[in-house]
Amino acid sequence: MQWEVVIGLEVHAQLSTESKIFSGASTAFGAAPNAQACAVDIALPGVLPVLNRGAVECAIKFGLAVGAKVNRRSVFSRKNYFYPDLPKGYQISQFDLPVVSGGELVIFVDGAEKMVRLTRAHLEEDAGKSLHEDFHGKTGIDLNRAGTPLLEIVSEPDMRSSLEAVAYAKELHSLVRYLDICDGNMQEGSFRCDANVSVRRPGAPLGTRREIKNLNSFRFLQQAIEYEIQWQIDTLESGGKIHQATVLFDSDKGETRAMRSKEEAHDYRYFPDPDLLPLEISGEWMAEVRSRLPELPQAKRARYISAFGLSAYDAGVLTSSKELAAYFEEVAEIYPEPKACANWVMGEISGWLNKAGIDIHDCPISSRALAGLLIRIGDGTISGKIAKEVFEAMWNGEGGADDVIESRGFKQISDTGALEKIVDEIIEGNPSQVADYRAGRDKLFAFFVGQAMKATKGQANPAQLSEILKKKLAG
Repeated sequence: MQWEVVIGLEVHAQLSTESKIFSGASTAFGAAPNAQACAVDIALPGVLPVLNRGAVECAIKFGLAVGAKVNRRSVFSRKNYFYPDLPKGYQISQFDLPVVSGGELVIFVDGAEKMVRLTRAHLEEDAGKSLHEDFHGKTGIDLNRAGTPLLEIVSEPDMRSSLEAVAYAKELHSLVRYLDICDGNMQEGSFRCDANVSVRRPGAPLGTRREIKNLNSFRFLQQAIEYEIQWQIDTLESGGKIHQATVLFDSDKGETRAMRSKEEAHDYRYFPDPDLLPLEISGEWMAEVRSRLPELPQAKRARYISAFGLSAYDAGVLTSSKELAAYFEEVAEIYPEPKACANWVMGEISGWLNKAGIDIHDCPISSRALAGLLIRIGDGTISGKIAKEVFEAMWNGEGGADDVIESRGFKQISDTGALEKIVDEIIEGNPSQVADYRAGRDKLFAFFVGQAMKATKGQANPAQLSEILKKKLAG
């Protein structure tokens, strides 16, 4: 009998503000432990929190972008629990009155469109970090992250596979970066996912869920969910029961393990923070933020399809990050053949970036330089095959397309007389193949093309060469 998988995600996006959500301490990454923990962050007696307006604006941007309700009034609460890296003994968060309610995000899985509903997005402060290494069996506490502004984005349990969960996480990652409210750096903890996973028989009530915490890569997200799904199915089919719990994913072993039984909301004893007034958001403020929203991924994809004539797949790949989209548009502005631009950006550029393990902003070939290469293909100076060699030389720092073509003698041979002489020599040197071709073995045409390309070191103009060969071989 089949099982149905039910998945919901909680994503913590660190907001791109220069200071923390309730203090003026810096949020910059990489400082020495506790160098960026001020009196407010470590909860010295008598200090009071002051809300960061920039963090609220980030939340408004997000709510507007996903078509959610941005609540005019929301409340900050104290979420009470004890942990060594939580110096106040509580976390300032939002519970029953969040800043953003509802919304939706459209994802694509195997070419099919699906809408994932959002439950809420609320503002909260991050906790510190426990360090377990190099302390001779002891644990160190770094409070630099304490008070860092987070937007926790909670989805409905609308996803039915690990692929859908990853597609949703990637779409959300792309969106917060387009909005410039989060840098999305998963290695630094700026974008972290918690996955709530359960299984049930089709049509049955929701099963007991287990929450996989702190997944900081899309690959780990997929692996953790797939392991957890199989573990739950095996447990139920062997007669066991699933108990609600918080689990961690061991990426070395590729498995999840229980950390603690899952708390319910009442265990945290939420109550409104008496040091913070309710957050009031005016209509004028929302309208001003809306006016500054950038073109979002979904709108950009639609424009690429309509204006550039690209396929939905190509448009989706090119808009997966705002930097890649900007690079493509800069190329297409110079070389007005969008499909060719898209093919090179998605093919050679993306392939070499992946091989080098770098992002588009570190690409050694600028958008202008790539456009210059495409111009030389388009005007017949070089063939597509030679262009790939030129590209490699450009990547390795040998200069622009014209410099490489000149220094390596790559200019395409388009002289009809020169090509006819080469073709005559090939025909004269291969009489049996010529006879077979004229007897009806049409596939031998590729042999003659190969011989001509070899003789010209790949520099023959393909269209002219093909025309000359057909004429000469016809006899």
